[in-house]
Amino acid sequence: MRPAESAAFVVLSGGVGGGKFTAGLNDLLGPGELAVVVNTGDDFDHLGLRICPDLDSVTYALAGLGDEKRGWGRDEETWNCMQTLGMLGAEDWFALGDKDLGLHLFRTHGLRNGSTLAEVSSEICRRLGIQAHVIPMTEAPVQTILDTDQGMLSFQDYFVKSRCEPRVRALSYRGAARTDLHLNARAALRSRNLKAIFIAPSNPFLSIDPILALPGVRELIASRGLPVIAISPLIQGQALKGPLSKMLESLGVPDTAAGIAQHYKGLVNGIVIDVSDQAQAQDLEIAACITPTRMTGQASRRALAQAALEFAMGRVNA
Repeated sequence: MRPAESAAFVVLSGGVGGGKFTAGLNDLLGPGELAVVVNTGDDFDHLGLRICPDLDSVTYALAGLGDEKRGWGRDEETWNCMQTLGMLGAEDWFALGDKDLGLHLFRTHGLRNGSTLAEVSSEICRRLGIQAHVIPMTEAPVQTILDTDQGMLSFQDYFVKSRCEPRVRALSYRGAARTDLHLNARAALRSRNLKAIFIAPSNPFLSIDPILALPGVRELIASRGLPVIAISPLIQGQALKGPLSKMLESLGVPDTAAGIAQHYKGLVNGIVIDVSDQAQAQDLEIAACITPTRMTGQASRRALAQAALEFAMGRVNA
């Protein structure tokens, strides 16, 4: 497989939506052509294990092991360990399936024995037959913090414990300003073979902004002069998963393709929007690709990735 520094395409990604888009794109590319820079602002320690939700969602999607119905975690999962923990009165608010626990045990064991997060992630991908580069955005701890009407909350406290009920007033990315983009991610973005950069249909605030908050990332992307294409996570003003729709309203950001494009202003030069939002294209200041963006299975993931790829390749001189 090609090294990350020879990648042809880079995706900045969160978890569920990012994983699906990345899996579709990877189906169209050769071994090692794709590098995925994944948000780690959601990572945390739980029950003595290091949990990396977005890395896991991308990994499961690329390996064809994700749960299509729930949209997260492993397929055909069982919950015996969590049932036992609940019976014993231990913390069971964060659901970890038995198969999922195996991956967390593998990661935590590797980290405690001196491996880096990137090394462990690469080894997991190798063993699962994944030929894309899955790269954590950084090795240093970065924590997404939400300022809400119920106080300052970490991502997992907001997303899982509080079920996204608090009203979000602002977000910050603790530690981001003091750390650097992972060397492998930087190498991928500097690749001589790089043709385009995609921003996955992930929550801009929770999944993409932590990556962009790392020093020099925006400048590095802009310096390449390549197509930078965002895939809108909205369909008719609604996100298919997660709290994005509610966050847009509470933060005063329009729940439209134009709102997403404005959020990435100065970074992207094209956006992919759903066919149901075609009328919104006239409000955009950048070029738009109009295509079905709902990913319900392998065929629709590949079709969206194909449309995004063709759009990007038509904008090499954008």
